[in-house]
Amino acid sequence: MVAQHFAHVVTWVFDLDNTLYPPSADLFGQMDGRFSAYVMRLTGLDHARALKLCAEYWAAYGSTLTGLMKHHDIDPHHFLADVHDIDISHLKEDEALSKAIKALPGRKIVYTNGSYNHAKRVLAARGLTRHFDAVYGVEHADFKPKPTHEAFSRVFAKDGVTPTKAAMFEDEPRNLAVPHALGMRTVHVHADPHDGDHIHHHTDHLADFLSQLTR
Repeated sequence: MVAQHFAHVVTWVFDLDNTLYPPSADLFGQMDGRFSAYVMRLTGLDHARALKLCAEYWAAYGSTLTGLMKHHDIDPHHFLADVHDIDISHLKEDEALSKAIKALPGRKIVYTNGSYNHAKRVLAARGLTRHFDAVYGVEHADFKPKPTHEAFSRVFAKDGVTPTKAAMFEDEPRNLAVPHALGMRTVHVHADPHDGDHIHHHTDHLADFLSQLTR
């Protein structure tokens, strides 16, 4: 039974985007447009080149924001407010996911590379706010992004997470490497399985997976 692999877990750490809501909601479709528009205004690049630069920074640093801070000295607070100014009215409450998270024993937190305000908006729209003990955005890691060790260390230190007694749920495979190295139980939440020694479990339906842990 999968539950036996989580019997030691007292802290449950969840990514936000494409993890606590389905990728079909396509919030990144909106955010990508705002990312490129921001970079176009900042650099004067055309749309295609701006998108390419965003992707290059994401690949090199773990987030576009980090690249923009490093190479263009932007105000991260201004950037985050701008790119997360999106329509989330189509997000719906998920009773099955809400019930499954509520049933987990111990402390439950959200940790995202997005902003704290973005996370709070999404959790409210999904009807999940009341189930989480804390929410951490990239601000709480001093704008250091996952997948860097420094980012995880800063957030886990703030929350008092003991990694060997914790589990991490995340849609981006590379963001599970450090949690695995720290001794966490790792779960890749995605429609397509990803091979890697740093991933213990895979699911394409988070509510169903979590429900198995409390039976």
